Amino acid sequence: MTPEPIDAGLLAPGRAGSPAEAATADAAFLRALLDAEAALTRAQAATGQAPAEAGDAVTAAAVGSRFDVRDLALRARSGGNPVIPLVADLTAAVPGEWRAYVHRGATSQDILDTAAMLVARRTLDLVLDDLARTERALAEQAAAHRDTAMPGRTLTQHAVPTTFGLKAAGWRSLILDARDRLRTVRDSLPAQLGGAAGTLAAFAAYGNETAGGAERLVVAYAQETGLAAPALPWHVLRTPIADLAGALAFTAGALGKTAVDVLTLSRTEIAEVTEGTGGGSSAMPHKANPVRATLVASAARRAPHLAAVLYASMAAEDERPAGAWHAEWEPLRDLLRLVGGAARDTAELAEGLRVHADLMREHLGLTGGLIATERLSVALAPLLGRDRARELLTDLTRRVRPEGPSLLELLAEVPELKDVDLIELTDPTRGTGSAGALTDRALERP
Repeated sequence: MTPEPIDAGLLAPGRAGSPAEAATADAAFLRALLDAEAALTRAQAATGQAPAEAGDAVTAAAVGSRFDVRDLALRARSGGNPVIPLVADLTAAVPGEWRAYVHRGATSQDILDTAAMLVARRTLDLVLDDLARTERALAEQAAAHRDTAMPGRTLTQHAVPTTFGLKAAGWRSLILDARDRLRTVRDSLPAQLGGAAGTLAAFAAYGNETAGGAERLVVAYAQETGLAAPALPWHVLRTPIADLAGALAFTAGALGKTAVDVLTLSRTEIAEVTEGTGGGSSAMPHKANPVRATLVASAARRAPHLAAVLYASMAAEDERPAGAWHAEWEPLRDLLRLVGGAARDTAELAEGLRVHADLMREHLGLTGGLIATERLSVALAPLLGRDRARELLTDLTRRVRPEGPSLLELLAEVPELKDVDLIELTDPTRGTGSAGALTDRALERP
């Protein structure tokens, strides 16, 4: 009987089945660890530290299917990290004459840090693909609803009119901000190579005694992995991890903004938007829950706490730390998975979002015209004086009731306003200010 997987994602519907989940799975990390080991031997061959045949032999042996992930995990307990048993197994898989070139001069953190960067880069590529889907869908919504008026809400209450186009353009702007941050981080993720204490001493001892030989090895290693070449070994200089954590947490929050707005606007009493395919309820057949938005909102609440662990690990003692480095592994993977799943769900949400412009228009009238008081204050001040206009509107707004009279009806009874086009001034669809122009400007951003 095949054993059940340790973590099938049963309690993680937000990332289950997402591209990011596969890109961060144990098998993906194993692949990255093996890629890091093989790249090191190839880099040593490229700089004259090892025969070319050694690089070929290690690369040929570094195939994930040859290794038992669960066995490696259990054996990692004895040394505190999975690189130690993996090096033993990889060495055994390499033909005898080339075994001495496996992991030569490296420390476990060199390989695991490099592998983590490889996993992060591969996952960020997938996240960026989903962000691209999202921004395209939101751009279409913003353009289609450039002038679709709706209530602007501040502190949960109707404030002044806005447009759904501007709201969607704002969501897209945050997505583009996240995209730009992730691209910058992705392109700067570095390989790690420093040896036991970050001095590259062992690599010099293995044949790079010439000036700059070890540094050339670092550059060659970065080229073999496809990662950036670090200025210094960063065993305890955790800027790459902190930058990655910040960009991922920001992305989760950017996605979360769209999600929480959709959750609010899709409430039964509001229903100005609905998800394209709502989720069901185990107890209430009538429900179509906004599941995509719910999962994204959940991710946005969890991501900052995972990032906080990674930031806390910057306080890493000595030349290689006990505990700080180890504390990063699971939160980093969880953060990549969380944001990857949220990006997938937001793309689906944006592509399927249904906008109910008729209800938005209807809701503009819920306060009996009070949503137009800011515009009225500005328009009436030159006619009545600022103080008189404020006193009048304050008095009239107290008399407005849902069952009537409306603000328009009360204003029509004011003698000083008999020649004023009150219908135009109280029409909320004409009070959206520069929303259309702001939407146009936002959509110019590539």
